[in-house]
Amino acid sequence: MELGQLRAVLFDMDGTLVTSDASVERAWTTWAAEYGVDPAEVLSQAHGAPAESTADRMLPHLDRAGRSAAALRQMELQYDDLADVAAAPGAFELLALLDRRGLPWAVVTSADHRLAKARLGAAGIEPPLLVTIEDITHGKPNPEGYLHAAELLGVDPRYCLVVEDAEVGLAAGRAAGATTAALKGLDGDLHLEDLHQLADSLNRTGE
Repeated sequence: MELGQLRAVLFDMDGTLVTSDASVERAWTTWAAEYGVDPAEVLSQAHGAPAESTADRMLPHLDRAGRSAAALRQMELQYDDLADVAAAPGAFELLALLDRRGLPWAVVTSADHRLAKARLGAAGIEPPLLVTIEDITHGKPNPEGYLHAAELLGVDPRYCLVVEDAEVGLAAGRAAGATTAALKGLDGDLHLEDLHQLADSLNRTGE
């Protein structure tokens, strides 16, 4: 898809639209210590993925109830840690541009609704559509979240741009049939240094 054909933008939240990486890493590091697992290994797998899937991978010796409790504990560690959460550089510029263009956008996150609302609120961002892990059955890298958002917006996924900063999210975007824009040096259809760059690119398509 060329940017001139774009009909909707679907954003990941943590590390993409909101600068919450430090909060995420603090929570997972504390969680790893509590459950006696290697924090470096946890952090290598947790970013962008649902807490429950990470707990499943890291704690295979626990039964389903135990792993669910571990995932809930991880979320609890994040709910109140909003000290350094803010809008990502270029976020307000990009969102204002989308609004001026009349391009619908949504946030699709592996967080639950409570955490997503807390972080987006701390960043001063109010999405017109929010899809959380609680709205779907299968989290990233499954494409369900992005497909669900596209359906709710009434846009064919082929004309959606998925903006992500994690491999599992990019995999979900690709599987949904969307064009992907990758931050942090990851491999997407578009490579972004920050959201300012995407705003600049969209501005050029409108000239």
